[in-house]
This record gives sequence, structure tokens and C-alpha cells, in this order.
Amino acid sequence: MKLTSALLPRALALSWAGFWVFFFVAESWAWHTPIAAALTWLGAGLLFVLVALVPWRWELVGGLLLTVVGLSAGVAYAIWPPPRLPATSRLLTAIVFGGPPIAAGILFLAHRRAVSAGT
Repeated sequence: MKLTSALLPRALALSWAGFWVFFFVAESWAWHTPIAAALTWLGAGLLFVLVALVPWRWELVGGLLLTVVGLSAGVAYAIWPPPRLPATSRLLTAIVFGGPPIAAGILFLAHRRAVSAGT
């Protein structure tokens, strides 16, 4: 049980970060984005990877960091959505942006609590 509870948040966090790295690179390539702008997006993706790797070493800090990043992403998208986007689409997209890191962060925190409790 302990192995599963440790692997699930790791897989979720890395899948989230890996998706965004892929998305940023693929979108930059498809739209023929200038190198400077593409490197900015790649840097953001690599920052997501770093955020996803922090809890592997420091579960408490990393779990809190993932949760804060997820909440920030969801709230930021809800505040600044594309123009004329219906409210339902805005809500669903905010959940998709913020949900995976929030879930991974909560799972990391729950795993840390279970390990410290000895279960």
C-alpha cells in the first residue's frame, strides 16, 4: 500500500509537468514561434518539471508547492480567460489547469502524513 501511495502522486505530477513541456514545445514548433519566445515557454515547462520533482525529496514542501501552483493556475485562468469564452468552458478549463497539481499535492501530503503516523 505504501508503494502505491507514493507512486500515484509522483506519476500524476510528472504526467502533468511532462504534458506541459510537450505542449509548449509542440505548439512552438507548429506555430513557428521565434526561438526567444519558444525558450520562454520551454522554461515555464521545465519549471513545472522542477515543481513536480521537489516533493520526491521534500514531501511537505513539495506537496504544498504543487497545491499552491495548482490553485494559482486555476484562479489565474478563471480571472484572465480568453475573451468571449462561456462560463462553463472557463470553469472546466480552470479545473483542468489546476486540478492535477492540486490532486498530486494533496496525495503527497496524505502520503507524508500516513508515513509519519506509521500506517
